[in-house]
Amino acid sequence: MADEKDKTNPDSTGNNHKQKSAFDWVTRRASCSLPSVFKELRAEVEQDVNTRNGLRPNHAPYEFSVTDQDGSFSVFLKAKELQMTVTFVLGEHAIQVRDDKGIPIFDVTLSFNELGECRLKVDGAEREYWQVRRMALEDLMFRGY
Repeated sequence: MADEKDKTNPDSTGNNHKQKSAFDWVTRRASCSLPSVFKELRAEVEQDVNTRNGLRPNHAPYEFSVTDQDGSFSVFLKAKELQMTVTFVLGEHAIQVRDDKGIPIFDVTLSFNELGECRLKVDGAEREYWQVRRMALEDLMFRGY
């Protein structure tokens, strides 16, 4: 990323004038919202489910799917006599990840750091999107399969 600090350039008279940074922090900050991150997580989870289903052996007795509800989406594991779910809920202050009994697994909050990056946080630790997805779905997708 280019240096985002104000730069000082001398003009033809040798005087220094501050040149404003081109970094559009307002637009970047606006995109760092729970609804935007939720939408991105939803799209990436769909890719994860498609990838995982593609890795199943032929005639596997289980399958994964994603369904949308009002303000949430769920990932389902359907097997012969088993159904498990992980649900992502868009809350007012966090994205809540819950198990199939509705018990919270963890919450995802956001921060906009000094580098102008939108960061996902779980229990105070910064996480990448893939790490949040793994934390939510690894047990569901790889438990005994």
